[in-house]
Amino acid sequence: MQTTPVLEAIEDWLIREALGDPDTAEMFAGLCQRMNASGIRAERAMLSWATLHPLIEAETVLWMDGGGIELAQHRHEDANSDEWLNSPIRAMLERGDLRLRCPLSRSNAPFDYPLFHSLADQGFTDYLAIATPFALPTAQEVGASGIIVTWATRAPEGFDQTTIEQIEYLLMRLALACRATIQTRIAQTLADTYLGRRAGSQVLAGRIRHGDGESLDAVIFYTDLRGSTALAERLDPDAYLRLLNGYFDAAAGEVMARGGEVLDFIGDAVLAVFPIEAEGLGPAARQALAAARAVHARLAALPVPGATPLTCGIGLTCGPVMFGNIGVPDRLTFSVIGRTVNAAARIEAKTKELREPVLVTEEVAAADPASFRGVGRFALTGVDRPVELFALRTPAVASDPAPR
Repeated sequence: MQTTPVLEAIEDWLIREALGDPDTAEMFAGLCQRMNASGIRAERAMLSWATLHPLIEAETVLWMDGGGIELAQHRHEDANSDEWLNSPIRAMLERGDLRLRCPLSRSNAPFDYPLFHSLADQGFTDYLAIATPFALPTAQEVGASGIIVTWATRAPEGFDQTTIEQIEYLLMRLALACRATIQTRIAQTLADTYLGRRAGSQVLAGRIRHGDGESLDAVIFYTDLRGSTALAERLDPDAYLRLLNGYFDAAAGEVMARGGEVLDFIGDAVLAVFPIEAEGLGPAARQALAAARAVHARLAALPVPGATPLTCGIGLTCGPVMFGNIGVPDRLTFSVIGRTVNAAARIEAKTKELREPVLVTEEVAAADPASFRGVGRFALTGVDRPVELFALRTPAVASDPAPR
């Protein structure tokens, strides 16, 4: 195919996009607009790609001429939806096809997929889907990774051969740009999922050496499940794992809903922090307390086969911590260390002894004094002097909905 100055200008634009940090949806919309302006007529286009995410199977960007763009995320469970089961893209992936074309202007023509009926009713005359595979990790069970782009036109004669060749030429350049952006998003997702937002950002920013880190002031949130050993002995492994994940969903989910950062799962314990920002201790402490109340409320409502509701102990304290890489040079983890962290774990251990669901230090209680009552001063292992602890005046299972 002979290139043209217009095609080469679009190609140069895509290369510049790939070298930057483009938004995939905006980049795709820009390509579609430039193609239509150059005479490559397609009034509807959709870009699809599989991703690696614990919740999301794939993402799509739908562009309509004059109608803007629509970004959609498709969850893993959507694989059983009628829309996906009857999708031409699913058929392409399962068969390993790189191309699918269907003229839509034939009267009374039998169409294989409901989408084709809908497009024909909207006046589209031709449909073209092209897959461009490339190597990236994904969670999908069928087909290679890469991108699939579909095009639909209302041109009376549909797509001619020259238009198809021009689309194919630009798609290879789009695939290169998409590969870079998708790879970056996957790296960010994995870092956020396995390390947390703050730690993940630190690692991706280059803090990967042994000992790299920073000091920060934070409210430390430490929670541990009660009766887990007995539950593990009584339940079969699958039931116990579901129960444990329900607990983690409650504990970690409520922390993250309020701006906290989950740093580690230690057996059936959760270690998290609420960084103290410029506004001071108060907001971080109140968010941590709200999370503690909500965790207990959710656990009380969680069904447990043949047993009383789940309970946990939660300890809250505040102070400086070291946030950074620990371990050995070739096997690191990003976490918080320091006396404040140790104190939070010791305070949580006291919840079992004192039969209190939540215990906090004086500094944390001062952020909401009406909610607490003193329970005494206690010596904590590894802490220089006795620490005064405070418990909630009202039951910890009181409803405390998270901001959404």
